[in-house]
Amino acid sequence: MPDDFNTKIIEEFRANGGKVGGPFEGGDLLLLTHTGAKSGKPRVSPLAYVSDGDRYVIIASKAGAPENPAWYHNIKANPEVTIEVGTEKLTATARQVEDDAERDALYARMVEKMPGFADYEKKTTRRIPVVVLEP
Repeated sequence: MPDDFNTKIIEEFRANGGKVGGPFEGGDLLLLTHTGAKSGKPRVSPLAYVSDGDRYVIIASKAGAPENPAWYHNIKANPEVTIEVGTEKLTATARQVEDDAERDALYARMVEKMPGFADYEKKTTRRIPVVVLEP
């Protein structure tokens, strides 16, 4: 069940100052706390990211599924979020990158860092959203 999987990652992240093992070992992971669009309840999603200046870039890939992940719908409804990076916790505003050139360049940076993201694009017909988190 994905929630159990995420719960273990979140607990490991918080217990180890932002470091996790398993399939994410050595990768850059942040915790995104967002507000449920329907429930209004806080939700936490562990996500891979790349830095872009002082911004954090996340990808709404859902591993190439045909639909966007739930967190994406939540940040569209409620763009004010909290992120945890390492031991740091900060508030940020989530914004989808609308400019095609910027979106493609940022997606390519993620693929460079984590090649699996190239596979996600091949698995789906949707244009995977790129989101920047601006503190």
